[in-house]
Amino acid sequence: MVERYWAEHALLPGGLAAAVAFEIADGVFTAVTPGAPRTGAVLPGVVLPGLANAHSHAFHRALRGRTHGAGGTFWTWRERMYAVAQRLDPDTYLALARATYAEMALAGITAVAEFHYVHHAPGGRPYADPYAMDHALRQAAADAGIRLTLLDTCYLTGGIDAPLSQPQLRFSDGDVDTWAERVAHGPADGVAVHSVRAVPRAALRVVAEVAAGRPLHVHLSEQPAENDACRAAYGLTPTALLAAEGVLGPATTAVHATHLTGADVTALGSSGAGVCFCPTTERDLADGIGPARALHDAGVALSLGSDQHAVIDLFEEARALELHERLLTHERGRFTPAQLHVALHAHAALGRPDAGRLAPGAPADLVAVRTDTPRTAGADPAQIVFAATAADVETVIVDGAVVVQEGRHRLGDVGRLVQDAVAAVTG
Repeated sequence: MVERYWAEHALLPGGLAAAVAFEIADGVFTAVTPGAPRTGAVLPGVVLPGLANAHSHAFHRALRGRTHGAGGTFWTWRERMYAVAQRLDPDTYLALARATYAEMALAGITAVAEFHYVHHAPGGRPYADPYAMDHALRQAAADAGIRLTLLDTCYLTGGIDAPLSQPQLRFSDGDVDTWAERVAHGPADGVAVHSVRAVPRAALRVVAEVAAGRPLHVHLSEQPAENDACRAAYGLTPTALLAAEGVLGPATTAVHATHLTGADVTALGSSGAGVCFCPTTERDLADGIGPARALHDAGVALSLGSDQHAVIDLFEEARALELHERLLTHERGRFTPAQLHVALHAHAALGRPDAGRLAPGAPADLVAVRTDTPRTAGADPAQIVFAATAADVETVIVDGAVVVQEGRHRLGDVGRLVQDAVAAVTG
């Protein structure tokens, strides 16, 4: 069956186009025609390719608005995160991830990379089904109507040469070979190095070999303390260590990359690796502002993530690439709207380079953003990224299926889903 849609404006691979007709069959675009007469269902505002969320920890959503009372640091925030992680089981994880992914869909996100490390029961005891938590995430994404790239994360130490703490035991398989064996028989789409703090040097090359060309993500230089510890232990920056052990490459996405040297930027560029910025998280946790433009100039492909979900709004993440650069340099126009859209639709970081285009043969993902709201009215559709928020998303289609219509998710009251799921893991 062929579904037909029409939009007054749409962002095509060649730029913004007017009067665009879409034909969809079997989950892909079969025709995308600009300058077409109005036919089929009319989509409001400007239509964009589906947004790609390249970095998520679904369970962190339970922390939103709950960690600010006493200030603190990244490390004190982490203790609050561990407390939530201890209360997860396959059922509560399913409910929380389903609600979080549904909120993503409402924000125009059609695919997410889940950096998954809560593998086992508290204390590190494997579940009877060793992939119970993986299956919970798979089901959550299916229920919410978004595509999932599940990244099985290797997590072995509590810091360089430091034992795991009690909460961290459930993240770990004990050693890299046991992790690799579990991954070999599991449902993951890719793998991740949690960080150079959590994966010893001797294990890094094994993780890279297990990736075998699939997506390989890694937290990189989010905090200065990580850099200091890595230099003290290995005489190398985290980036240099990853490069030396074969972790960097075209399938690699480094997450955060906030505190880099000039040599680090060059190494990332020459390796073909990408970098995922999570600006709302990086400012929420006082991480700092990463060298986005320097990385871009070095040839690094940039993507975006909502990470700990202090905010789920990739328009805000994209704007922050430019606005944070303005704060650092006192210059406007560090990134053009077109360059920000490249980061918004960077599905290659999720292992799906075929997605993120309104073009025949691509997965039929689209997002209709209203241009008549108090936030977007009067904005140039070509610059909608500087005006729109998640609240302006009206329609979301994923693989040809309508997931959000008239601003409502097919699951119904997502706010209630989030409230109930958060209550179950926070008490």
